[in-house]
Formats: sequence, structure tokens, C-alpha cells
Amino acid sequence: MYLQQLLSKTRKAIDDYNMIREGDRIAVGISGGKDSLTLLYALSELRRFYPHPFDITAISINLGYDIDYTDVEALCRKLNVEFRVVTTEIKTIIFDVRKEENPCSLCAKMRKGAFNDAAKEMNCNKAAYAHHKDDVIETLLMSLIYEGRIHTFSPVTYLDRTDITLIRPLIYVNECDVAGFANKYSLPVFRNPCPADGYTKREDTKQLIKELDQEAPGIRDRLFRAVLNSNLDPWKKPQE
Repeated sequence: MYLQQLLSKTRKAIDDYNMIREGDRIAVGISGGKDSLTLLYALSELRRFYPHPFDITAISINLGYDIDYTDVEALCRKLNVEFRVVTTEIKTIIFDVRKEENPCSLCAKMRKGAFNDAAKEMNCNKAAYAHHKDDVIETLLMSLIYEGRIHTFSPVTYLDRTDITLIRPLIYVNECDVAGFANKYSLPVFRNPCPADGYTKREDTKQLIKELDQEAPGIRDRLFRAVLNSNLDPWKKPQE
């Protein structure tokens, strides 16, 4: 995927759901994966010409692993984006103290809490997560299979406890296109050091969708269209 294509889909999502308003200061969560780095690149470029001026800052939550952020820092300098690393003891708490057998839920909750706190400290009123189209449909299937309900995350979510609005500008972008963009523009992706990475229900669901797509090609687009055509309130476009 070329930059112009990425910007087109990102801007459409932002415009469809009124994600950005003039004067917003947006914290972009940087995990080091292809998704978050692609989102950072997209928003930094969109910032140059979007009709509603906004600013962004990048925040990485270090769970307690030895990670070299040199290349990410270099990218942020290139994009003229402030970058902060927040060091935590989340890994120690989850794996050493609590010895969680299913660590992902608690880890996500603690990581988001640390991220939101850092965003508030940096005077951000919004936070951007890098969930893409595949994440939308995976979450939908996970909710159906494991919870028995029709649900997926929202394009825009207001977090009243922190007074931060969460936006997801990549919801119209396929994961394969994110991967292609990260490769084409040599983004400094690094591997997730978490020992639980790759052994989650989300990975199982991703594999299920892959198998279903072999039997019924195009199922990803149909599932996503089902979300757009549903009666889920968060997915109704504001102008409607």
C-alpha cells in the first residue's frame, strides 16, 4: 500500500466518524508493531494538510522488557513527533508476582491505564489506537463465539474516567495492507517480547477466519459490511 492510499482510507474513517476536531492533541500508542507505526506515520502525514489542525505525540508503554527504542525514536524525529517511553513493572506483576495463567486481559487493562495516565500528563484530549479492519471482524467473531453477543469495539469511544476520547483511524484498512505499508516504507517494527504473544484467542480467531475465507472467499469484507450495516449504535455515522 502506498502512502496516498493509506491517507485516503484513514481520512475517510476520521471524517465518517468525526474523530478529529480543531485543536485536538492526540496520543498515539506505539507498541513497536506494524499497526501502531503505520498509524503514527499516517497521522503525522495527515497533520500536514487536514482542514482541522491537530497535533500528535507518541507514547510507548514498556512492560518491563529490555527493548531498544533507538529506531522508533529516529522515526519520530523524522516525522517531527514527540516520543515518550513509560517504564512499568507490568511484566513482573503479571508473570512473577501474580503468575497469571491467562495474562492478556489483565495486561491490557494495566497497559491501557498507564497509557491513559501518560496521555493526560502530556495534555492530550484524545488517544489513537491502531486497530484495523481485521481487528474489527475478529473482535466480532470472538464476541459471538465466547460471549454469545453481537459486539465489536467502536470507532470512537469517550472514556469518562479519564476524560479522553479514544479513536481508531485505521478501521477501513486491511491488515495485509498495513503489513505492506510497513514493509514498503521500512518502518522499524520489532517483535513483541511477551511470552504469551501468538497464543491467544485472537490468534485462534484469526486462523478461523483464514480457513473460512478459503471456503467462502471474501468473507472478511462481508463480515465488515455486516458491522457497518448493523444497528450497533457506535457504528452509526454521526450524519445519519
